[in-house]
Amino acid sequence: MKDSDRYAKLVEWSEEDQCYVGSCPGLMLGGCHGEEEVSVFRELCEIVDETIELYRRDGKALPKPTAGQDLANRLQEVA
Repeated sequence: MKDSDRYAKLVEWSEEDQCYVGSCPGLMLGGCHGEEEVSVFRELCEIVDETIELYRRDGKALPKPTAGQDLANRLQEVA
């Protein structure tokens, strides 16, 4: 299992932006967007891997994993 598998990745439709938006709450701010859901998910996975690599390179501990957790409650903790 990769470290990135420990983080929930979300892709949802944004009515406001008229596109799919990908995010990884608890690991990073921001994310990615696009017209195709699968493409956004693939890009999001790459960004998550790159973010984890930046944490390692900077010698920082990774945030608590979000996969398999009650994400709604975890998001309230982060907010």
